Amino acid sequence: MLLLTFACVLLLAVLVSALAGRTILSTAVLFLAAGFLLGPDVTGVLDVHADSGIVGTLAELALFAVLFTDGMRVGWADLRSAWRLPGRALGWGLPLTLLVTAVAAHYVVGLGWAEALLIGAILAPTDPVFASALVGNDKVPARLRHLLNVESGVNDGLALPFVIVFLAVAAGSDDLHLGELALEVSLGLVIGVLIPVAAILLERSRFFSASPAYEPLNGLAIGLLVLAVGQVTHANLFLAAFSAGITVATFGPRQRAAFEHFGENIAELFKLAALLVFGALISPAFLGEISWTGWVFAVLAIFAARPVALWLSFLRSGLGLREQAAAMWFGPKGFASVVYGLLVLESGIGAADEIFHLVAVTIVLSILLHSSTDVVVARAFDEQADVPGWYGVVRRRVRAVRGGADSAPAAPPGQDDA
Repeated sequence: MLLLTFACVLLLAVLVSALAGRTILSTAVLFLAAGFLLGPDVTGVLDVHADSGIVGTLAELALFAVLFTDGMRVGWADLRSAWRLPGRALGWGLPLTLLVTAVAAHYVVGLGWAEALLIGAILAPTDPVFASALVGNDKVPARLRHLLNVESGVNDGLALPFVIVFLAVAAGSDDLHLGELALEVSLGLVIGVLIPVAAILLERSRFFSASPAYEPLNGLAIGLLVLAVGQVTHANLFLAAFSAGITVATFGPRQRAAFEHFGENIAELFKLAALLVFGALISPAFLGEISWTGWVFAVLAIFAARPVALWLSFLRSGLGLREQAAAMWFGPKGFASVVYGLLVLESGIGAADEIFHLVAVTIVLSILLHSSTDVVVARAFDEQADVPGWYGVVRRRVRAVRGGADSAPAAPPGQDDA
């Protein structure tokens, strides 16, 4: 039934995708809404629960695939030459977002400091998938797209050690396993670099050669091998995925080009499947269990935590006001937060259920808001000639009303007077 539902919703998403690319309609919201309506507590079509194995597996695979393909968009030379802004977002923005979110969780919801810091770490990562119209729009300044892409790719893995440490503190553990955490991070980076390099060198040797039909599968094979080795060695899968993508982009431009479109389609399928399953976990009863303070917290986590953190991080950075505002707003919560929320739910700590409810409602609001406003904000960076004709007409009418002037003759569609 899950497969049948996914196939039907996927077909519908394909049929409306052109419209979604030009309007606030979002395919991400479509899958989330479908999961909600067909979930066990609404219509009962899908029998999916938080402890179902498919939930955690899909979320983890989706996040791995997204990070792997994100990493392929930038090589090491790109990172080294344009690290200043992502460095600010990661070095200052990530911990500040964590702290502001934790303060809201402690004083608004009433969570203890350990649990508040834990939910801050869960909601600190960002996901540009739900702002794809902004990240994928060539008319948006390259440095802004680079900032959002690199930040989201790295902060998922960087947040994981904080999640594990604060989870151990919330559980009352005396051993924070810092050595194991350092080993996981190091192994993730090593696996993410060595496996792609070895695979690319093998293909370049005189003993092997990939046929044109099989070349797109080279990237898939590398990604699967990184995932498998990471699972076996208990490495940080998300840092391994992102570093593997960067390594392929750096040392294998031909492999990168062959895998690019194929890989993005795979990541998109995993993402949409995970959204459908996640939506099935949400129900009217689930939302009704959240107190008004929980809703206030979710609003603050979206409208205050990241904007305040990024505003402080980009002081005297030279980033334009419009670009800074876009970066402050587009910090959507995605698969990393889903995965980490499920990790807490499975831990069995006292506040696990409350934390998962708060994380879930924040993610739902974030998906609805960010995936519905990415097209609108992206248009602000378009050339005036590319802005729809109705926008110029409305803008002129507003100016005429404010100035108390009579209506001026209408200009040709797509043009404006300023």
